[in-house]
Amino acid sequence: MDKVELQGRMTTFAVRIVKMVDSMPSTVAGLAIARQIIRSGTSPSANYRAACLAKSDKDFVNKMKMVEEELDETCHWLEIIMRSEIMPITRLQPLYQESKELLSIIVRSIVTTKTRMKVDTDSRKL
Repeated sequence: MDKVELQGRMTTFAVRIVKMVDSMPSTVAGLAIARQIIRSGTSPSANYRAACLAKSDKDFVNKMKMVEEELDETCHWLEIIMRSEIMPITRLQPLYQESKELLSIIVRSIVTTKTRMKVDTDSRKL
């Protein structure tokens, strides 16, 4: 998957989060969690776009770590919503699965970049 495809997937994920939040119940818990997940669920898209414009590998890794943290937080809120039955699990499961897949892709990208950075550093020492 190239960066354009991943940007599209991240944007689609953010839109799905927006739509989910708009359909959450207007209870105290629903509103409180909605405020949290709208932030964590939409920021990975923007942060990934920023990572794609990184000036160096180190900058890229730092920005990707922000994407990782926000996706992980989104997974957390989706788990809370499902366990508390604020919304039907069957409706949230595909969104939760996508958040886990995106998180896995981002983590692999961070690991790959860090490995390449280490190899580059080690080769300069020779």
